[in-house]
Order: sequence, then structure tokens, then C-alpha cells
Amino acid sequence: MQHHLLKYLRTELLPTAFCTGCGCGTVLNLFCHAIDELKLDPDDIISVTGIGCSSWIPSPYFAGDTLHTTHGRSIAFATGVKVMKPEKKVVVIAGDGDLSGIGGNHLIHAARRNIDITVLLVNNYVYGMTGGQVSPATPYETSTTTTPYGNPEHPFEIAELVAAAGSVYSARWTTYHIFHLKKAIKEAMNKKGFAFIEIFSQCPTSYGRRVGLREGIDILKEFKKNSVNIKNLKKFTEEELENKIVVGKMIERSRPEFVESLQDVNKKVMEET
Repeated sequence: MQHHLLKYLRTELLPTAFCTGCGCGTVLNLFCHAIDELKLDPDDIISVTGIGCSSWIPSPYFAGDTLHTTHGRSIAFATGVKVMKPEKKVVVIAGDGDLSGIGGNHLIHAARRNIDITVLLVNNYVYGMTGGQVSPATPYETSTTTTPYGNPEHPFEIAELVAAAGSVYSARWTTYHIFHLKKAIKEAMNKKGFAFIEIFSQCPTSYGRRVGLREGIDILKEFKKNSVNIKNLKKFTEEELENKIVVGKMIERSRPEFVESLQDVNKKVMEET
């Protein structure tokens, strides 16, 4: 990380506790780069997170106000923060198990409401912090600590799910696509409404060792080999896309934002009473 970006970090806590080869450090790095290039004041950002490896990205490492909440409830807490502090940039950073598993309903309803928060979902395919259990993002037939003979379920297509639920911005990138991902973070933070990025991130400790990819670089090579840009989907059959990662912007649009709509309702009630 460049020296001038250290002002965005709690340097007394460095180096991080992330495992060797983990992608969370890359996400933290790109988040700081995006904030710096957007010239945002960290005092104007409130980060909200849950429980898991990626939850350590904002808490404790980002030098700004952070709400570290219970597992799966970060978007619910972030909704309360945004309603009470609409002038703040509210950012949720958490994992696939946290946001699409136990917090799945919060995710889709926040997208439906179109509340003005930015969500970075770090997808490492498993519940990494607690030992590598199967999550809603675990690939089909993959062995995990709780599916030792293979996962019988198909994973969520999380970025598409959020787009269908009503978000105004939804994208998917991997930690291999660093420049695309940084651009997407900047776009999401500038977007008015519910903006979402699914970030495929390497976890050599809890996921990689189960599938024979014990080094972070091994998983990054897989990201490079298996990624298909959404612009090129017509070149592939549905069967050919089965084990691919579709990257790119799923949707960008404009819709009425929840907090502004809520304030209009409150104003109308006050005028009538």
C-alpha cells in the first residue's frame, strides 16, 4: 500500500491478522484507494460490518467510525444508521455467509427499498472464520468441512439476485481484477441508492486446502482462467458457463431512494397534524 494511504488505516494494528494469501487485504487496499481518489473525508464515512474474516476489513483496520454488529445483521444496523444520519456515506463490508446466508433477507429487502448504502460482499465461498463450512456461495459438488462428500446445493448468483431485488447498482469482480474492482467501488460509492458489489476473494486456508489450491496465487490464477465478462456472455452456452465467474456490471439505473421517500412521508404527516 502506498505510504499516503496509511492515513486511512489504524497503523498501530498493522500488519493485519489476515491469513497469508487472503484476499481481504486486497479489498482493504482498494477501498482505501477508492476513498482517496474520490477525495472523501473518512469522518464522513460510517462503516458497518458483521462477523467473519472480511468484517475485519473495516473493523478494526479502517480509521473511521465503525459499527461492528452481530452476525448477519450489518445491513439492518446500516439501515438505522442511514435513516438517522442521511448525510453520511454508509458502507457495509461483510462476507458471503454473513450477508447472503443468515443476513439474506436483510440484503434483498434493503435492495428492494433502495436505501442509500454501499455494500461490498466479500465472497470466499465458505464460512472462513469458523472453519470452512458450506455457505450459500459454495460451488456445487465442492467439499467443505460440512459437506465432505460434496455440496449438493447450487450457489446463489448473488449479484444477479440483488439486481433483481431492486438495487440501482450491482456488479461482480474478483481480487484478480484490481483495476476494474477499484473503479466499481468508486462508482458504487457515488451512486445514490442501494449499490452492491460481489467480490470473489481467495481463501487458501479454509477453502483452498479443501480443493487443492493451498496458495493465494493459485486461486487468483483460477479467477483469471474462469472469469467471463458479462459483455461476452453470448459467446458461451449455459453449460459452458456452469463453472465460470461472470464479472462486470449487472445493472445500473435510477429509482427513488428510501430515506428521501421516508422523509417525504414524515413531512406530509407533520404538515397534516
